[in-house]
Amino acid sequence: MIIIRLDRMLADRKMSLGRLAEEVDISNVNLSNLKTGKVKAIRFSTLDAICKALDCQPGDILEYAEDDEA
Repeated sequence: MIIIRLDRMLADRKMSLGRLAEEVDISNVNLSNLKTGKVKAIRFSTLDAICKALDCQPGDILEYAEDDEA
């Protein structure tokens, strides 16, 4: 299971979701869906833009945890 830690990065950078959406040029709704884990995929170009805007690595945003059912 992949856990999205975007909310933590936003808090650490003191950045709002709206400001990140503007910097990354993605809709607030799509970014919110990513933040809450409601998406099944993310484009590398989007991940790249988010990492640039937040000055972080992909591993700061995405975390792997073993599924309980596995």
